[in-house]
Amino acid sequence: MLKLKKSRTEAITAVCAPGQPYELQEVAVNGYLHRVFVNAPQTLPDLYRDNLSDLDFIIYEQQRLTFNEVYQQASGMAAAMVADFGIEKGDRVAISMRNYPEWIIAFYAATSIGAIAVAFNALWSSGDLANGVLDAAPKLIMVDQERLDRLALCEGLPASLQIVRTRALENDHIASLNWSDVLNAHKGSAMPTVQIDPDDHATILYTSGSTGFPKGVLSSHRAIINALLSWELDECLLTEMGIHTPLELDFQRGMLLAIPLFHVSGLFVSCLMCLRAQRKLGCLYKWDTESALALIERERLTVCSAPSAITGDIISAGRHSAYDLSSLCVIGGGGMHRAPKQVKAIGAFSDLLQPHTGWGMTETNGLGVGIFGNDYLIRPGSSGRCSAVLDIRVVDKEGNVLVSGEIGELQIRGTTLFRGYWNQPDAKMRAFDGEWFRTGDRAIIDEEGFVYINGRFKELIIRGGENIGCGAIEDAILEHPDVIEASAFGVPDDRLGEEIGVTLYVDKEIDESQLREFLSDKLAIFEIPRYVVQQYTPLIRGDTEKIQRRQVKLEAIKSLDLTTIQDD
Repeated sequence: MLKLKKSRTEAITAVCAPGQPYELQEVAVNGYLHRVFVNAPQTLPDLYRDNLSDLDFIIYEQQRLTFNEVYQQASGMAAAMVADFGIEKGDRVAISMRNYPEWIIAFYAATSIGAIAVAFNALWSSGDLANGVLDAAPKLIMVDQERLDRLALCEGLPASLQIVRTRALENDHIASLNWSDVLNAHKGSAMPTVQIDPDDHATILYTSGSTGFPKGVLSSHRAIINALLSWELDECLLTEMGIHTPLELDFQRGMLLAIPLFHVSGLFVSCLMCLRAQRKLGCLYKWDTESALALIERERLTVCSAPSAITGDIISAGRHSAYDLSSLCVIGGGGMHRAPKQVKAIGAFSDLLQPHTGWGMTETNGLGVGIFGNDYLIRPGSSGRCSAVLDIRVVDKEGNVLVSGEIGELQIRGTTLFRGYWNQPDAKMRAFDGEWFRTGDRAIIDEEGFVYINGRFKELIIRGGENIGCGAIEDAILEHPDVIEASAFGVPDDRLGEEIGVTLYVDKEIDESQLREFLSDKLAIFEIPRYVVQQYTPLIRGDTEKIQRRQVKLEAIKSLDLTTIQDD
């Protein structure tokens, strides 16, 4: 066992003391005292301006943009938003596109003028996209070709909605302006000056609940900034404890953007974390293992944070490929647990490569607990220890705080928590116990503070990093005329963490290919079930007449001859 130079508590005391770069102080946020970083940028625009340079920032195919160039283009687009589209502080600007440079530029622009950047899931169907527009009520939406074409199919869109398209031809069925034309009209413009406070709203990111349309998670500039610095602090603590020695490299570090920017992990963990570290960001149109390996080699990328399906692809393919992946220093990411064999495979891939993982939620701006290197190799089932700016606890059904080793609901509090659910104030009230956020996750905290997530109270499936609500799947399936009842569930999957299964009570047998075709315009492609069990009897119900989801799941897995999950 590695002998520590300092305990974690001692390291936090040393690194976060007065006068230190990560000095902490208590500040009233939303009526509660929370720990915040004294030396943090106050807002996202401050973060952008503080980290300008001529180093590469965004790499997409053959396109390269420096930190300065991204800011210059964002300044022009921000000027257009104010002058041409009438965007004011607090207005919503939606972004719906693939991981193009324009996504980041639009985000910079919107958040720099006090607008709320709304990240739409690029995989949404036309119906979901229409619901998103009606929910967030953006004045402006920035789209690429696929999203423009889907938008053209939407019914009931407000006539006032303004659309800017990028990397897209005009669609005859919906009016839009060309990104380049808009930007060129304001080329060389200075960034508009807008007074923005740390606790002003900055983003809406959508996260799936157990039922209905995803909820819009509203966050502030302060919450996002403090999450970013907390991840920096975690690395600093590992160094202070003697667990990790930072590498001295003679080339610019780089991050592989392997997940969509509309995810909290893609936007904050991958993209915005590049700014203070001055890392370049290697972007892919969509996940493709061969393209990823080529990009890692060409750009000498050092970090990849992604779900287990993607990191598993990199390690597996990397062993047998001719690509030079020796620049990689860190691979990991949150979502479903990695199989212990993958954690070990990452650690054994090279002398420099370290595994990491963590747990967080859109509601916490991705921050929560984390684990790295040897700690992770020893405890592959753990999600890590709590951030220094947050507090966690485990409670029973009555809200009593449990001791180490007892399983209950994980709750969390601190400055990085969201401000509420957009248009759903009652949902926020239900989600909190005073200042404590009810995560809906079952967990154990051991005596050393390591957290082990043991399932979810909420009915969610996490497939390849996507949070998928069971209720939304069931609602879509129940539209089929031959389906009487439906219960969706997660099926363990080595690559994706979970795949989607569903048990149906039907009038007559349904052809599975026809069912998936039926669902194709109602659900995103990743929401369509892979496993389907059909029966001619009602689904199992308990004394309260509620469907016994877990029993349905266990019987389905057994009938499909798949690996049976352990009973709780």
